[in-house]
Amino acid sequence: MKQIIVIGCGRFGSAAAKTLNRLGYDVMVVDQDIDIIKELSETITHAVQMDSIDEASFRTLGLRNFDVAIIAIGSNLEASIMATLIAKEAGVPMVIAKAANETHGKLLQKIGADKVIFPERDMGMRVAYSLVTPNIMDVIEFSPDYSIIEIVALKEWEDKSLEDLNLSRKYGMTIIAIKTGDSINIVPSFETIIRKDDVLILLGPNDNLKKLKII
Repeated sequence: MKQIIVIGCGRFGSAAAKTLNRLGYDVMVVDQDIDIIKELSETITHAVQMDSIDEASFRTLGLRNFDVAIIAIGSNLEASIMATLIAKEAGVPMVIAKAANETHGKLLQKIGADKVIFPERDMGMRVAYSLVTPNIMDVIEFSPDYSIIEIVALKEWEDKSLEDLNLSRKYGMTIIAIKTGDSINIVPSFETIIRKDDVLILLGPNDNLKKLKII
């Protein structure tokens, strides 16, 4: 079982810690706000009140024993960088850091963060997509040029096979899966028929998604 430490317990950090705890992972949370720590200690066994930039105290946590460190400090740039550096120097195999903006993200990458996430940016992007096309349920930016789209089948797709739609050849779209009710069809064949309310998970270039009139 992976040992996970979450440093910084605002809305994002707290949600990540509680979810991981519910999934059965051994989680430690660290925050300088004693009220937050008291609240989290009711559901998470290991809750520590600590200054985010107190290097000496951080080193007493036994960071080398953790498999994953989530640095969820977004507003305090110094604390975010310090916590990321300490976690990397301690030998934590996977360090995931939250960034407030692109500049912050680049700094975190340069000092060794294995993965940088942008919760506010990503949520804003998803809201924008959902406003433009109501059928879109979720959007994940796979890379700057590619996205994964979860979308309810458009009306013009209903009762047609994937071969008829020809999404792959026409638009360079990869159909990862189709969800019908509670069942999911992974890498469906060309003979698969799209039904009303089916949910398609597509991977493709952002420019081609626009041509498809999804975004």
